[in-house]
Amino acid sequence: MNSLKKNRIIDQSFKYLGLGLTILALLVLFIFIFDIAKEGITRIDWKFITSAPSTLSAKRAGIFPAMLGTIWIFITTALIAVPLGVAAGLYLEEYSKKNRLNSFLELNLSNLAGVPSVIYGLLGLALFRGLLHFEHSNVVIAGSVTLALLIVPVIIVSTREAVKAVPNSLKEASYGLGATKWQTIYHTILPSSIGGILTGTILALSRAIGETAPLLILGTVLYIKKGPAHLMDFFTVLPMQIYNWVGDREEFLENASAGIVVLLVLTFILNGFAIYLRNRWQKKVKW
Repeated sequence: MNSLKKNRIIDQSFKYLGLGLTILALLVLFIFIFDIAKEGITRIDWKFITSAPSTLSAKRAGIFPAMLGTIWIFITTALIAVPLGVAAGLYLEEYSKKNRLNSFLELNLSNLAGVPSVIYGLLGLALFRGLLHFEHSNVVIAGSVTLALLIVPVIIVSTREAVKAVPNSLKEASYGLGATKWQTIYHTILPSSIGGILTGTILALSRAIGETAPLLILGTVLYIKKGPAHLMDFFTVLPMQIYNWVGDREEFLENASAGIVVLLVLTFILNGFAIYLRNRWQKKVKW
């Protein structure tokens, strides 16, 4: 058997090994989701969606304040993190010069993307209680900024990688036609890289919507009777409510399963809307 045949066998073996492991991972995930959905879906009704939580009766407990808080946190975090992360990624890739300072920044950005989320909770607490002297750190704006700090490095890295993948020939053609740097970025680089940028952004926001540790450090309340109405309101989110039910009496476990189902559905809806915007934007790009 010559080396060419050996390489083909290794290539095919790796292909089927990867396929098998992917199917196994999806199967385990499906079993977990099916088990949770089977237990919790019977608990979901309109009353469960629109009611406030209760510490006395599992049957009267609802998730409306937590669901509303999750939507507030998701939208506010996106409004803070996405423009900041994309702008920083474009600057580092297209405007910054290659020197020691920028190399140091690039290295630290890659490291920050892997820092445990609890560290960002401590950072948010120090920022709002220590530096800005907020009376309470468990308000919507504090939670949103903390989660934005958590995902900004991820968005920056994904933006840089997406921009880096744009062929140099497109940039050179734009410059050759007399376009300025910003015109080239806006009309050529961004439309070409928007798919990769939004894919990284969606993954980052999906991470933020399920985070609990930073919000626990900020002192986010586990039990709240009404959802937030403005940025300085107290809030809770679905992961926190689920955490509270899991640690409560056994009769609340069905509520926790129902809350997980609602959180998954809400995540799919919000991410689906972001994917729809991405695909719609990409369809407008014509070369």
